[in-house]
Amino acid sequence: MIVKKQVIIGLLFVVALVAAYFGLKKDIVPLQDNWEKAVPFQEVPQGLVSIRSEDCGVCHQAHYAEWKTSTHAHAWTDMQFQAELKKESSPFLCINCHIPLENQQEYLVEGLYDGDIYQPVRKKNPRFDVSIQAEGIGCASCHVRDGAIIGTIGSDKAPHKVKKDPKFLNETLCMSCHNANAVVTPELVCTFQTGDEWAASSFHGQKNCISCHMDTLQRPLVFGMPVRTSHLHSFSGSGIPKVKGLVVKSLNGMAFYPSKIKEKIEVTDSIHYQLTLKNEFAGHRLPTGDPERFYLIKLEIMDQSSGKTVFTKTDRIGETWEWYPTAKKIADNNMNPGESRTYQLNYKPRSKGKYVIKSLVTKHRMDAKTAAYNGLSDEYPLFINAFEEELAVEVY
Repeated sequence: MIVKKQVIIGLLFVVALVAAYFGLKKDIVPLQDNWEKAVPFQEVPQGLVSIRSEDCGVCHQAHYAEWKTSTHAHAWTDMQFQAELKKESSPFLCINCHIPLENQQEYLVEGLYDGDIYQPVRKKNPRFDVSIQAEGIGCASCHVRDGAIIGTIGSDKAPHKVKKDPKFLNETLCMSCHNANAVVTPELVCTFQTGDEWAASSFHGQKNCISCHMDTLQRPLVFGMPVRTSHLHSFSGSGIPKVKGLVVKSLNGMAFYPSKIKEKIEVTDSIHYQLTLKNEFAGHRLPTGDPERFYLIKLEIMDQSSGKTVFTKTDRIGETWEWYPTAKKIADNNMNPGESRTYQLNYKPRSKGKYVIKSLVTKHRMDAKTAAYNGLSDEYPLFINAFEEELAVEVY
């Protein structure tokens, strides 16, 4: 009787385990969207020792030197991105634009448990290369596919296989990351709309990402070879460096038009000054990309005798978001291509003397509060000066 009872208990235990297993078992949903997937593993083209940018730079020295100063080169090591990556709310797919090749990713994602983006099915990548990971968006990200080096012109003198494919190396490749616009979860929105902004502008069909951000020049592709058409690989953009002290190439889409002033006025008169900003050269809105970017326009008047600021006016150009409990854009006054805005200063001095008008426009990656929230140190560059002017006025 006791044995029979033990058998029954054992069977019930097994049934409970089986029920628990099937109750907890999750369906694996395949990855659907392109931005959920890494670029498939790329073999080293014949004739090369690796696909590391550093090794490409042995021959393509100028291109490599330019790339090292770019935001692309710091896409993975960037302190802001690494801070975001450590958050529980950061899903795996964010890395696909910062280290796009499977070669660069320590784990490969094969699907999602129950379709949940926060429950990826991971496996260890046996061909992971940490040295290529550190390079972020490197040479291979754009130029290596299927055992060949992709170029726009082609060559029969290269020591490696070359494939001419200008259609692959066009703005569509840029858009794969710079037009990532999706609601991932209610609290997480990927909102990079630069491509859509460009498509809606007068620049579309006239200029594209490459013609603006990769200047054309004539130079040898490799030292000692004939001069040919090439492009700068510094990928000029906002000009805000990712590393303190790094000198980067800035592309100023914004034009600044300050007014002339009266250098001498009577005490009964007022000081008048205006600064016009125009999105004159960008084929997209300014700022663009990351919604945390913004411009600050600050107009001041300083009493030269006391050194005190007697007038201050500050304006902001950028988006404002509420991220919790649901991501929602609160305000947006980014400037469209061709749009102008004028900021005015009118001040009636209280006494005679010498005054200084100070005009300063700064371009910001994020504000100090956001940087502190992300644990970024003072070493991380947050802004640069885009325009600065001082004018003297004598009041008599």
